[in-house]
Amino acid sequence: MRAAALIALLLYAPPLAAQDFYTLKGHGGPIMDIAVSPSGQIATASFDNAVGVWRGLVPIWFDGHEAAVTTVRFMNDDIVLSGGDDFALRLWDISAPGNSRIIGHHTAKILAIDVSAQLIASASWDARIGLWPVGAGEPVFLKGHRQGVNDIAFSADGTRLYSVSVDGTIRIWDTATGDEVQKLTSHGFGINEMVLNEADGWLAYGAIDGGTRFIDPHSGKVLADFTLGRRPILAMSYDKASKQLAVGDGEGYIMVIDTTRFEITRDFRATKRGPIWALAFSSNGQNIHAGGIEDILYSWPIETLDAHGQMGGAKRSFLEDPKTLPNGERQFKRKCSICHALGQSSARKAGPSLHDLFGRRAGTVTDYSYSDVLKGSDIIWSEATINGLFDIGPDHFIPGSKMPMQRIVKQQDRSDLIEYLRDATSQGGN
Repeated sequence: MRAAALIALLLYAPPLAAQDFYTLKGHGGPIMDIAVSPSGQIATASFDNAVGVWRGLVPIWFDGHEAAVTTVRFMNDDIVLSGGDDFALRLWDISAPGNSRIIGHHTAKILAIDVSAQLIASASWDARIGLWPVGAGEPVFLKGHRQGVNDIAFSADGTRLYSVSVDGTIRIWDTATGDEVQKLTSHGFGINEMVLNEADGWLAYGAIDGGTRFIDPHSGKVLADFTLGRRPILAMSYDKASKQLAVGDGEGYIMVIDTTRFEITRDFRATKRGPIWALAFSSNGQNIHAGGIEDILYSWPIETLDAHGQMGGAKRSFLEDPKTLPNGERQFKRKCSICHALGQSSARKAGPSLHDLFGRRAGTVTDYSYSDVLKGSDIIWSEATINGLFDIGPDHFIPGSKMPMQRIVKQQDRSDLIEYLRDATSQGGN
């Protein structure tokens, strides 16, 4: 009962005050996506394989994905949907955190989710769009894009679905028949992001080459172009009340556009280093929430966007200048540190702590949730097994594990990494 009361207190605590600058800390990896419910709840998707739901500064964690969570979406104040690099589309009941289920799978990572009254749509790099009935029924997969699908948006009545792809096209689909009804435009470079505003007669999209354009959602005619040469465009968010569109790019800028006048009103270098991967307006439209290479969500008041400092104050270990590091430490920081901690805690990382690694049986760190293949494993971590892991790659050495496909081809690099790990994991260094 005490646990249930705590959950209720956290979920229904009042949101943070409007127009305050604040940060949300707790993830163990970069923030990949952000969603906001009508009541102001914030959900975050992270490289650490987790979804966080926040009221105030306190998170409730939803663990279950077996790889990075790339997209998150509220169905309503109680239901969150997420998709990830594990190809899974998941549903979470945030009023009962133990109540979750896998809706289904793609055959490649899921990049975006949208919801209508009748359907859940998922966009995947398997070049397909999944349509999943909200109630009972079998999914339908829409096929026509030649490459991965990056973003999707339902029309207001749910009868049409818009999609953008790595193949550079924007397509429109009939959700009743699953047929493609129109190729709206072909940009020439991959398109990453899209916002559809039928009421005001525009669709905005952002592309790999830095293109940011508004087009007519029926004819594809270009209405406005805000391409500034910063590439790629990685995030977009729209606030209906203020009619502002926020755009985030690979160089760390947040551009805010007044869509009533088609004018740029803010252009803020939001990061000291690295990209803006995720954007979402607060429910009252007064703040813009952003995620980048840090494990932290930043929330800036729009009116004082450039008065509160930038994200990225602490340099991430995987971004340190490799020329300043011994080779073994360089291998670890460039290839391992984003997923693994060296201290005794796994620290909500995507992988388990490496503390006391040598001589430890695989799958035995108590504060990490392993894939089934590593539970009860007979692998003992040693110089030989670590060398074998990176010689042929985790996908071959431990098929079915969560570890991403990665090889360290040169024997000297593997040997130097092993030497560094032997020292660093026994000391719990950083």
